[in-house]
Amino acid sequence: ACSAFSQKSCEDCLKNVSCLWCYTNNTCIDYPVRSILPSSSLCSLSNARWGVCWINFEALIIALAVVAGLILVAITVCCCYCCYCRRRSRSRLDEEEEQLARKREERRLQSLQRKHERKLKHDEIRKKYGLLQDSDNPYSRFENE
Repeated sequence: ACSAFSQKSCEDCLKNVSCLWCYTNNTCIDYPVRSILPSSSLCSLSNARWGVCWINFEALIIALAVVAGLILVAITVCCCYCCYCRRRSRSRLDEEEEQLARKREERRLQSLQRKHERKLKHDEIRKKYGLLQDSDNPYSRFENE
């Protein structure tokens, strides 16, 4: 029982995890498991020690709350950052894809234009040397003179 460690030392009392040390009257009492925080009738939070003797229960609660708050803030920031980065990378990928499609279409149009220019040039050369066939009858025979 925790009461057996009363009037001894805080370290002896807190070796048992279910015990609470109160500095006001140097007593070791059972930790009130039914309520999360010990009531002020048992011992004030600033004089209560649980787990370790060098920090009071009030400071322990504040420290745990701060650590839990920092962890929640860090998780929230990480989630928001990851969502922002994903959205940003997706939009960047979409922009790059659109840009590549535009360049591909431009190259295709330039290729068609060059092909048309080559055809016109070749037709001029064929016309010059009389090799251009009649477009009305492309399957006519060559005349031997």
